[in-house]
Amino acid sequence: MTFVSRTRLAVFSAVSVLALATAAEAQDSFGRLPPNSVLVTPQGEILDYMPESGDVRMMRDGRGRTVLVDSWGNVVATVMGSGRQGNDVRRRERNRDVYTNPDYGYSDPAFTDQGYSRPGDVTGSIPDYRDSAPRNVEREELPASLPMQDENDMAALPPEDNAPARQTLPSVAQITKKSSAEITALQVFLDREGFSPGVIDGKTGSNVTKAIEAWQQATGETLDPNNTDDILERLRFTGGLPITTYTITAADAAGPYVASIPEDYAHKAVLPHLSFTSTTEMLGEKFHMDEAYLRELNPGIDFTIPGTIIKVINPGEAKSGKVTRIVADKYRKQVFAYDEAGTLIAAYPATIGSSDTPSPSGTVQVDRIALNPGYTYNPKINFKQGENDKVLTLQPGPNGPVGTVWIALSKPTYGIHGTPEPSKIGKTQSHGCVRLTNWDATELAKMVSVGTTVEFLD
Repeated sequence: MTFVSRTRLAVFSAVSVLALATAAEAQDSFGRLPPNSVLVTPQGEILDYMPESGDVRMMRDGRGRTVLVDSWGNVVATVMGSGRQGNDVRRRERNRDVYTNPDYGYSDPAFTDQGYSRPGDVTGSIPDYRDSAPRNVEREELPASLPMQDENDMAALPPEDNAPARQTLPSVAQITKKSSAEITALQVFLDREGFSPGVIDGKTGSNVTKAIEAWQQATGETLDPNNTDDILERLRFTGGLPITTYTITAADAAGPYVASIPEDYAHKAVLPHLSFTSTTEMLGEKFHMDEAYLRELNPGIDFTIPGTIIKVINPGEAKSGKVTRIVADKYRKQVFAYDEAGTLIAAYPATIGSSDTPSPSGTVQVDRIALNPGYTYNPKINFKQGENDKVLTLQPGPNGPVGTVWIALSKPTYGIHGTPEPSKIGKTQSHGCVRLTNWDATELAKMVSVGTTVEFLD
């Protein structure tokens, strides 16, 4: 038996195989939607997570269509039936192999990406927040009229002729139905190479495809995502098996943790630290994993007991180098990092602005870099959050509005930063800034310096 074959068997025995489902099938389980309907984003993609009823509400737009709207009046998705339009969207999505996890509820945080951030660290015990639950944030009515769209293009997919001009990245072979173990191996390889697939969850999707395209552009090689033997052989030279074991320490179990993170900024401001809410959330970030996937790999495990041995992702060493130019591609929802020679050395999935609060255009520079930043909410320069009409200071922590990193840009109030919800990177919208997972933002922050050029590609 060859090394690759033995390795492959080890990987498969380490990871439970998950059943695959399409986005449309998962959405059909949402009881309030009409039969055979799908949720389509304003960008023309089938929504690959399921909103929770408490985070969105169903409304009618000016043309009588059913839309899901978040707490800030943003349209999350349009409900489309099983007629011609729905079939067209399904046809566009069929080969994308989008995986839906119905456990992902939509809760676009009421945070503003356009505040001032500063370094800082606050220590102390974390109070139990369960006795002082915040009030619900006021939800504004949907605007009376929405932008008109062609009846045959309900999801407002940009016409190809009007797509922004950009370099064409090498195409990727369609990923066939692979096991969770095989997709995990692919994601770990890309993560180690510095071409992030976002959270590692054993599922294929647009973030994985974009990472492969960027890796091929950087290396000049072609990566076959269906050739697991080749991927495992590559992993052997970049840190070994994609899954390893980890022993939970006393420090892991002790925290500090906070019982819950409130939505209202006034309630956030009373917490001495915006810590993780659980050991699993902390371990997920530590090992670049989706929290639900961590639990799937370790069924029945109590993560609060020191000495417990668990299975985790082996992400390898962080990418290193000197980045002198960053390109934030709004259309692809991806950030590219280049060195002095103009070589692409890293790429990350990103959430970049929205139609209501777009990110900047043109070229700016990195102004300062803050790890573990605090955050100041100012209603005069930020959008109105709930009933908050005064300046609020939020303490540092991974569940803060900008996560664990703030890379300030020369355009005031804008930056590249982390997020408290890594599983939604590349899938939702931001309030103008560039949002990455905390680990990707940290990796990038350690490769840039003040003066690094940042170009926004529309």
